[in-house]
Amino acid sequence: MSLGTALCKKINKLFPLPVHPFNLQNQGVKTYSQWQYEKGMETIKFYLEKVSTEEMFKDKVVLDIGCGAAGKTLYYASLGAQKVYGIDVVPRYENDAYSLAKEKGLEDRFSFVLGDASNMDFEDNSFDAIIVNDAMEHVSEPLKVLNECHRVLKKGGRIYLNFPPYHHPFGAHLSDAIGFPWVHLFFSQATLIEVYKDLVKDLPDGKERIDFRISKDEKGREYFSYINKMTIKRFNKILARTSFNVPYYREVPLRSILKLPAKLPLFKECFVKMVVCILEKK
Repeated sequence: MSLGTALCKKINKLFPLPVHPFNLQNQGVKTYSQWQYEKGMETIKFYLEKVSTEEMFKDKVVLDIGCGAAGKTLYYASLGAQKVYGIDVVPRYENDAYSLAKEKGLEDRFSFVLGDASNMDFEDNSFDAIIVNDAMEHVSEPLKVLNECHRVLKKGGRIYLNFPPYHHPFGAHLSDAIGFPWVHLFFSQATLIEVYKDLVKDLPDGKERIDFRISKDEKGREYFSYINKMTIKRFNKILARTSFNVPYYREVPLRSILKLPAKLPLFKECFVKMVVCILEKK
């Protein structure tokens, strides 16, 4: 074990882990899909000062990008959507998604699609609304995903998009095992990979977690492949290259007391909790 790894693990012991669905599922508290369903309102709450849930979902055909186990997707269906499709690249989520759909009585209004959001098998102008909740920081080709969303969205349709920027306290998305905030700003990726693998290797789903988060590049070096290090600055550059109108854009601070630093160019990347925007197809 390297010195950096040992130090990171020692510091990590000082911080409690945030509640994480992977750990809740291991403990038998609830499944990932159940957790998502219960948190469904939190995924859309930032839009509700601009639009109502009826405007977003009532009688609409909706696509949920990066749906995971589709608990949140099914929550959207429960708000009166005509049909909701959840798309994700992880095959194992499908069974849990359909089990919850049956439990909630929403089978007729839901479909799970195994696929890549940058190359979707949907016809042009298929959807009234698209939800991109906590997904832009994960896709490998974000501009291609947005352009593909533009293609499948109906004219006048809207995308409801939000994501935590990479320099957010838990922007490395390792909080199922590492509770040390901003850990990715203090330690290298190689160190974090070593720490993460060591912390989860003996868990029931340890191998799944490692395989989900870590890949090897063409030179055989390990890297975190499940995040793209999306910053606020990078996202806005990508957004400027699309054809969307932007009727709503907000950068939500971590805490109300941090409103000022969350507005400053040199600090906002670390003190913004969530980038929230509504994109509209002209």
